[in-house]
Amino acid sequence: MFKQKVALLYPFVAIVLWAGNVIVSRLSAHTIGPQAITFYRLLVAVLLMSPFVARGAWRNRHAIWPHLGPLAILGFLAMCLFQSLSYLAAETTTATNMAVFTALTPLLTVALSAALLGEPPTLGMICGAPLSFAGLVYLVSGGDLSSLLQNGVHAGDALMLLAAIVYALYGVLLKRWNLPITGWQSTYMQALCALAVMFPAFLATPAALRQVNAETWPLIIYAGALASVVLPFLWIRGVAQLGPNRCAIFMNLLPVLTAAAAIVVLGEPVRPFHVIGGGLALLGVACAQALPRPVKTARDAR
Repeated sequence: MFKQKVALLYPFVAIVLWAGNVIVSRLSAHTIGPQAITFYRLLVAVLLMSPFVARGAWRNRHAIWPHLGPLAILGFLAMCLFQSLSYLAAETTTATNMAVFTALTPLLTVALSAALLGEPPTLGMICGAPLSFAGLVYLVSGGDLSSLLQNGVHAGDALMLLAAIVYALYGVLLKRWNLPITGWQSTYMQALCALAVMFPAFLATPAALRQVNAETWPLIIYAGALASVVLPFLWIRGVAQLGPNRCAIFMNLLPVLTAAAAIVVLGEPVRPFHVIGGGLALLGVACAQALPRPVKTARDAR
């Protein structure tokens, strides 16, 4: 019993670090370019992992090499595109909104699995998707649906929705390919591939937006060390001891923890539409997690 309670700390601390990473994204807006901080965080992560993973990955190179293409695609989706979109979104949306969109990833993963892998939709997805959609509409409209019709969606919210879809696609492809390279070697190779992909984008970034100074160094270290190395380690340990479904539930804490941190660190107010819209969106995600039975099975049970 005690070991199980201790195991709960792994995904919880991971989500705390994830919430901190959202705050870092907001702090980096207008301070350093999205491509630059993405490149720097990957560089820090690779440098930290290399002493522990590089030798084993080299010894396992004959197993890794045939799967380099899928590893490169996975690294591009999760470590390049998702991160760059998140940093870009942080320039025009709030940390709370970013966290709510990110917390939709489990629901989006189920939806994409049904569309791309042919898996039957679950009862939770059918019930939860309309709730989450209604919550998102209320959230991005600021509680005023007429303003949404007149002004449209903020660029940052649209970018975060796209980022969440990208991360959900990453999860679907990871499941579909089921690569024999798992754990840290897979993460390390994805990071190496992502670093190579980001290098040209980094060079294309204006010099003023890729300079490292006293203001940006702490953000890069947090993103590269805590969010890119410690967070995955804790999440992997949590999944190993608790299972993926129990760990996924902790994603619902991300908007709550992020909102609390945003109030303290950024001075962002949490308004009623955040609570109502975000609450509906998370309720939809909770439905998808609580009702994982495929629709066909549910019909047969009747």
